[in-house]
Amino acid sequence: MALFVILLYGLCLLWIFFYSMSQLHLVWLYARKYYLHKQIAKSALDEENLPFVTIQLPIYNELYVVEDLLNAVAAFDYPKDRFEIQVLDDSNDETVAILAAKVKALQEMGLQIEHIRRHDRVGFKAGALAYGMTLAKGEFIAIFDADFVPSPDFIRQCLPYFTNEQIGLVQARWAHINENYSLLTKLQALTLDAHFVVEQLSRNDAGFFINFNGTAGIWRLSCIESAGGWESDTLTEDLDLSYRAQLKGWKLVFVDDILAPAELPVAMDAVKSQQFRWTKGAAEVARKILWKVLRAPKVSFFTKLMACFHLLNSSIFISVLIMSLVSLPTLWALEAHPEYQILMDIASVLFASFGIVAIFFWVAYQHTKKRSIRRFLLFFPTFLAFWAMSMAFSLHNSLAAIEGYIGKKSPFIRTPKFNLKTDKKGWKSNIYVAKRLGFLTYVEILFALYFLFGVVLAIYWQNFVMLPLHLALVLGYGGIVCYSILHQYRKA
Repeated sequence: MALFVILLYGLCLLWIFFYSMSQLHLVWLYARKYYLHKQIAKSALDEENLPFVTIQLPIYNELYVVEDLLNAVAAFDYPKDRFEIQVLDDSNDETVAILAAKVKALQEMGLQIEHIRRHDRVGFKAGALAYGMTLAKGEFIAIFDADFVPSPDFIRQCLPYFTNEQIGLVQARWAHINENYSLLTKLQALTLDAHFVVEQLSRNDAGFFINFNGTAGIWRLSCIESAGGWESDTLTEDLDLSYRAQLKGWKLVFVDDILAPAELPVAMDAVKSQQFRWTKGAAEVARKILWKVLRAPKVSFFTKLMACFHLLNSSIFISVLIMSLVSLPTLWALEAHPEYQILMDIASVLFASFGIVAIFFWVAYQHTKKRSIRRFLLFFPTFLAFWAMSMAFSLHNSLAAIEGYIGKKSPFIRTPKFNLKTDKKGWKSNIYVAKRLGFLTYVEILFALYFLFGVVLAIYWQNFVMLPLHLALVLGYGGIVCYSILHQYRKA
């Protein structure tokens, strides 16, 4: 039994190490790109023959942010006769009236804008986008979620990158309106910046599969149609369509220099709902698409390998959860069977994953921030907080990943937005905050106590090999619980 526990612990560490090595490869690709100063080809816009663009705004109960979104797209620096706006409104609250009034006002200003309502919410966001496509007049489709406020020149920045007929998508990088709102928003910004700056940019540069991020991008209509259109059988319809399009031979482009500001979730229940959807959706797409990728005849072996790491990233949460849970039995096994210590000495090499992850996030951090000694020093506590919190999210996200892998279906749960820029503005009147703590919060309390017991055991047995891990897990689970309770009672 003791040997089995140690081997299980080591296997989880091994998979985490392999995944971190794929991330290190992306860091190397990032460094190569900037050392060589490689640029994505683009052409000048033909002002005499500007393409017609359809702007789709999928909205569901977003009364706090929709007016900012509509004001932003209405201000696009693009001829009014060359774009239309589809407000794809599936709302069932006050958002409907707000949008109706705003759309009418913009119509009176001469904009081509329609308030489009469906009879039901079939297919959720994917269903709304698909319905809008049946009415679209544009050669290109720009998509923005409700919390985004794109700059006036967004369309003009993106269209020049459609340099040839095989480019099906131009994806912009997300910026963050409220990054400094709290530690929670800073940690989310760190994660998203790493995804865009290192993952998206490096995969794109190397010719690997990349993904549309669901918003702040422009699709070529013919690309969506040839890839089979929007499908709602996964929670991440954006990732699904991206892979289907690339398997059809289309090229997707990520442009780091085009920024699209958006709001980060400020409440823990909102973060959890977003993480659940992203994690489960990725697992569902892996279940649906991965075998097709592996069998694709025109895709290189290394591209397929990187696609595996990309699509199976949700499995990392399962590995971290198992590794953390068996860490206490492993500590007991080492105390009861000191002869197995050599196995732990070998496995300790795999802890290099922590250093690799730190490098991965540091690269993104220094790319997006003004460089200074203060910024350099601020990175380390921020990263340690991120490391602790992300490991503690393994419980929540593992449940999502498992549901995705086994094919259990669930509805599309939106991430509520609050339109908060600073901590001075509260959310007592916000109708989207959860009314009570979820059951999982009580499980997270038990997990925090479980790993606190691991800290006590380490001190009692004078075996400190796992002490940093257990301290991080105590702080991570404790942080999630504290945020959950704080945000719940902030509503009261």
